[in-house]
Amino acid sequence: MRQVVLILLFWVSLLAVGYAQPTDGAPGPPAKLSRKEQRALEKEQRELDKKLAEARAKRATAPPLSEREQEQSEALFVDGVKYVLLEDYTKALERLLKAYALNPDNAAINYKIAEANLLSGNLRDATNYAESATRLDPKNAYYYLLLAQIQASQKQYEAATKTYASLIKQVPNSGSYLFNLADLYLAQNRLPEALTTLEQAEKEFGQVDEISFKKQQIYLKQNKLDLALAEGDKLIKANPTEPRYVLAQAEMYASNNRLTDAVRVAQQALRLDPDSPQAHMILAEVYRQQSQPDQAAQQLKLAFASPALDIDERVRILVGYIKQLPNAKESVNQLARDLATATIKTYPKDAKSYVVAGDIQTLTDHKKEARNTYLQALRFDNSKFQIWQQVVLIDAELNQTDSLLAHTDRALELFPNQSSLWFYNGVAHMLKKQPAKGVKALEHGRKLVVNNAELLGQFDAQLGDAYHELHDTEKSDAAYEAALVSDPNNVQVLNNYSYFLSLRGEKLDKAKQMSGKVVKQFPDNDTYLDTYAWVLYKMKDYAGAKTALEKALLTTKDASVIEHYGDVLFQLGEKDKAVAEWQRARKTGTTSDLLERKLKDHKLYE
Repeated sequence: MRQVVLILLFWVSLLAVGYAQPTDGAPGPPAKLSRKEQRALEKEQRELDKKLAEARAKRATAPPLSEREQEQSEALFVDGVKYVLLEDYTKALERLLKAYALNPDNAAINYKIAEANLLSGNLRDATNYAESATRLDPKNAYYYLLLAQIQASQKQYEAATKTYASLIKQVPNSGSYLFNLADLYLAQNRLPEALTTLEQAEKEFGQVDEISFKKQQIYLKQNKLDLALAEGDKLIKANPTEPRYVLAQAEMYASNNRLTDAVRVAQQALRLDPDSPQAHMILAEVYRQQSQPDQAAQQLKLAFASPALDIDERVRILVGYIKQLPNAKESVNQLARDLATATIKTYPKDAKSYVVAGDIQTLTDHKKEARNTYLQALRFDNSKFQIWQQVVLIDAELNQTDSLLAHTDRALELFPNQSSLWFYNGVAHMLKKQPAKGVKALEHGRKLVVNNAELLGQFDAQLGDAYHELHDTEKSDAAYEAALVSDPNNVQVLNNYSYFLSLRGEKLDKAKQMSGKVVKQFPDNDTYLDTYAWVLYKMKDYAGAKTALEKALLTTKDASVIEHYGDVLFQLGEKDKAVAEWQRARKTGTTSDLLERKLKDHKLYE
């Protein structure tokens, strides 16, 4: 409590001389008044303005403030400052405006009213009172600074520029504000004025790095490269042991196609700091522009070997390579993998290292390594669904059913609302010959699909297969029909649905139409030809079935296709040939449970 009292006493002393210091730090976001508070304040402001107008008319002949009035004004001011500190701007302005009514020509009161209005969001009144403060006390820098802040917050940059110019002109020892003035000129793209201001600052303060940097910006915008480089040389000369100035100069040469100079200056930076990753990256870019890929690759490897190269910069560079993959040359693919490996070595506990490496391995067709790398990333950050998704997709692509089931189970503990995870979990159960569990996962995941007809069709396709395994033909057919609504050309559904109908001997015309549609699109696919042949077989079109199977046998080694061919031959009366095909089927691989009976009895069993 004593601290607040001391602050208030400080403001009393300022009030007496009309001078004010700014509050510590920049003001935060304006606190908005309620509509009721704003209306009340505006009404009081109008009443006070009316009284003030009357008071000003009498001002010339009015006697000085009495001692009582002076004490009243000071007490109201101190109270107002207290409420500003407490961020109660309604009460603050109420007190301050009453103090103003007693003493309108006090600069400190005007300043504090302006600040309270700024903080409460009333920028119009904030401007007016801040302008009054600068007129009443033109030697106080803080009044100008508040006014410039209010103007800049309204994007009134030209007005703020004039305010800073007045500050520098009116207030002694205010040269440091030349930098603020230069920034305002730059914000308005008034480059000549900004340059003149910086040169004025340079005359006052001598060689200052900030001045040279800003002058470089201006010269580059004006396409005056030589002048910008000259400022860079000044910086290097003034800081001979500081590599960052040398690096900035090298980058400027490189970006302006002065490649020989860029190499020279980058090598100068390496003499100051032999492990500088930035210098190596500049050289790598220069060599790339000069079509020297081996030298560029060597410089990149040196940059990535440095622990000073941070992870985000590494990822940025590697993402550039990812955009080139997988169609880049093998040397580029290998370089990208090498740089990713170096990143993991330097940042072995950062998930980003493994993620970007996994992406590169995926795109360069190193899927198994990529899956293991993504799993490493999950050790350090398992909260990213996209990483789990990549792991699951690779499991599915590699046909690693146990991994697919294990990883989808783990991922679903973290992301139970991700329908794609339920889809692959259901697929994994199907592959494990667990159709009941597969149906449960697929039905649950299907309910989570939103505005994605393609994914919905994939769920229905899998459910058709799953219900078939459970011998629930009604639900199987319904799922297939739903899948064909989503995608009438779904080859998997058309083939499986038609084949299962043929096995049941149901809706054979529909099965023939669906299977024929697939064969027309894939006329040499042995699996689809076998399905089509079996539909024809069930329709007793044995000649058509024979033609389809003979075409399939040109490319297949599938024992079941060979067995089917034997069945067709038997139906056509070619019994010896049929037995020969059944014998060939048995030697080739897995067939039906009836094959041994067929061979034993030389008869067809179905």
